[in-house]
Amino acid sequence: MGLNRPNENNAFNIQMLQDLSSAITEYEKNDDLRCAVLFAHGKHFTVGLQLDEVRDWVIKNKRVEYPEGQIDPFALNTAKRKKPLVTAVHGFCFTLGIELCLVSDIRLCTKSTKFTQAEVQRGIAPFGGATFRMVEQFGWGNAMRYLLTGDVFTGEEAYRIGLVQEIVEAKKLLDRAIEIAEKISENAPLGIKATLENANIYLEEGEEKAAKNIQERVIQLMQTEDGEEGAKSFQEKRKADFKGK
Repeated sequence: MGLNRPNENNAFNIQMLQDLSSAITEYEKNDDLRCAVLFAHGKHFTVGLQLDEVRDWVIKNKRVEYPEGQIDPFALNTAKRKKPLVTAVHGFCFTLGIELCLVSDIRLCTKSTKFTQAEVQRGIAPFGGATFRMVEQFGWGNAMRYLLTGDVFTGEEAYRIGLVQEIVEAKKLLDRAIEIAEKISENAPLGIKATLENANIYLEEGEEKAAKNIQERVIQLMQTEDGEEGAKSFQEKRKADFKGK
């Protein structure tokens, strides 16, 4: 999935937000697609929101809304994505761009990527998840260092605090993201989905609920065709051929 408003440095207006929601929803509903990559065309991943348009929309509608039945790219309202997403960022990755990273599963950037969560410099606060996901993923001090100042930070700092998992050469960035997505896609789709589901249960409901859920899910998985294929391929010392059933 490629952000494709390069003449505006991929600034998000309402239409672009809804287009991203539609793309993620299509990915989620297509059983043939096992892992997606989010990247951007042009010099920058995104400079963030086109604030003048989005501000008026949010004031009028009380929140950014997506068509009924479509997935919220920021996992705040409506339906949430349940399949894996790898995000590759370059150039400027500002505000909303960081929030798209935070809600992704694996994130890559280039050494020269520049990040900022600068809403406080524009009279507002982050409203795409940064206020709580930064704290959750980076720790309080690292989160507040950038949430409260709006300072720009580098790809190396993004790696240090855990915003990205790898720093990649610019010319290899998309290929590396696709390589990771292909590796994920080789694994059992039901197992991948259950893993993500259980990790999210832990974040939202705690360890006790997650522990109970995973025990039940593993028993279910063992009785699927893919569960049988996993055991059989292990015994036969060959690569498994998973069907998502």
